[in-house]
Amino acid sequence: QGQLVESGGALVQPGDSLRLSCAASGFTLDTYTIGWFRQVPGKGREGVSCFSGTDGRTYLVDSVKGRFTISRDSTKNTAYLEMNTLKHEDTAVYYCAAVRSEVCNYGFEHYGVDYWGKGTLVIVSS
Repeated sequence: QGQLVESGGALVQPGDSLRLSCAASGFTLDTYTIGWFRQVPGKGREGVSCFSGTDGRTYLVDSVKGRFTISRDSTKNTAYLEMNTLKHEDTAVYYCAAVRSEVCNYGFEHYGVDYWGKGTLVIVSS
């Protein structure tokens, strides 16, 4: 009944920027920790960033610190991942998730998830 829909993925060049969106329906994103994950075929899913709905704490994996920003618009029930200075190694399918935790830290990817989006593809290529 709850649903997450990602959008904003595209084919871009190194150094470009993108903003991914994650629109929630059927539930309120503010009650969850928002997680962004990414996956390359043949590789495991990697936790990229999270945003706590209780204290606003955010986390970014080291490889994207200083380049990516996670945010939330409560009025639109939508989460965002702004990606700047994109690199080839950022190429992946990006997923958002409603994580069953009130806290956000480096271990967020190990918590359970109530809702997954279907993903949006980002390709960074020269």
